[in-house]
Amino acid sequence: MEQYRKSPRAQFLSYDEGEFFITICTLRKKHYFGEIENGEMILSDVGIYLKEQLERCKELFSNLIIPVYVIMPNHLHFIVSINELGKNKYNAQRSPNPVLRPNPTCRRHVPTLSKYISSLKGTVTKYAWSKGYEFGWQSRYHDHLIRGLKDLNNISDYIVNNVARWKSDCFNLKY
Repeated sequence: MEQYRKSPRAQFLSYDEGEFFITICTLRKKHYFGEIENGEMILSDVGIYLKEQLERCKELFSNLIIPVYVIMPNHLHFIVSINELGKNKYNAQRSPNPVLRPNPTCRRHVPTLSKYISSLKGTVTKYAWSKGYEFGWQSRYHDHLIRGLKDLNNISDYIVNNVARWKSDCFNLKY
């Protein structure tokens, strides 16, 4: 029987609708996206490509908006708003393991958020490799469902001021 890895995603969320705070890190926290100099993020070639991909998300995912983001040397933070009105929020077919689905013959539902992040990570990886760069992502990402205006404002403030706080950032590691 095939082995299935347990999903880190909350089973009570659909990830097809809502606002989420996302953090994605590079493999071993290496500085692939650039460096911070004099309080300013100077993007590398891969960092510039990542920025372009974040800004054109609407072209590939018409139901997605990224209103704020920050690219750091070894990670990125962004807020993503997904509008999928009319879909079932509690899709019982989410499990990758067919045995755990109500109908094992049904195809697995892949949430919009997962599709987008997979697409983003894939296209940036292909770009970096095509240029001959060593590059990799951590295998997963962190998500947080934004719960109200106060939460949204706090997270937005954190993202906007992330570069200024780099010296005390938990991701500021010497690799």
